[in-house]
Amino acid sequence: MGVATTEFVDAAAVQSKALGTDPAYVFVPHPVQDRTDDEMRKMADDHLEAILALLVKKA
Repeated sequence: MGVATTEFVDAAAVQSKALGTDPAYVFVPHPVQDRTDDEMRKMADDHLEAILALLVKKA
């Protein structure tokens, strides 16, 4: 399971195909490096449900 920004959607797909895997990803808006702590907390809160769903998903 991974969390990445939308900038890496295509790269994640290419790598997954090359490795023959199907990892679970949650993609968040790009970029993140210039966001404030409060903005990062809100982004985490906004995506928490999706992240938790992937963590408890049965294989």
